Amino acid sequence: MSERPNLDNNLDGKTFKEYYYLKEELITFCRKNDLQITGRKSELTERIATFLDTGKKTYKIHTAKKTKVAQDITPDTIIEENFVCSEKHRAFYKEQIGNNFSFNVAFQKWLKSHAGKTYQNSIDAYYQILEDKKKNKTTIDKQFEYNTYIRDFFHDNKDKSLDQAIQCWKYKKSLNGWTCNYR
Repeated sequence: MSERPNLDNNLDGKTFKEYYYLKEELITFCRKNDLQITGRKSELTERIATFLDTGKKTYKIHTAKKTKVAQDITPDTIIEENFVCSEKHRAFYKEQIGNNFSFNVAFQKWLKSHAGKTYQNSIDAYYQILEDKKKNKTTIDKQFEYNTYIRDFFHDNKDKSLDQAIQCWKYKKSLNGWTCNYR
């Protein structure tokens, strides 16, 4: 197995994509080469691969989505398009659900994909999400590769320590072609 190469201008895009790099490493490379540093890890990876292969600096323009927040939120209020979690929303949910309320990822996704439903529907969905979370293993989004690996490591190695899990993570991410598909 070959050792992970340094992320520098001597790499080609194909070789670069065969190895695991932290998002912080990608941002550092982008800064050194005057590339756009914003975006998801997958966007940074594609931007760097294109740059390494062609020398072209690609940019993605992010436009803010305008959202209209209801003046007074009640359980009968309709969830607006382009929902954005705000302090006004947090206050409403804490009043309705209690101080233990939090905008967990699953609930945020539900809100963003259910414009047109009522806030009462969202309260019902919140409780259902909490119930589902108790019964099932939650899905960790792709960008949280480390969290996924550590959880899966402990599933298969109940007698190991966190230090051992981290040591294995560091080794595996240095391997050519390794991606976080532990299972």
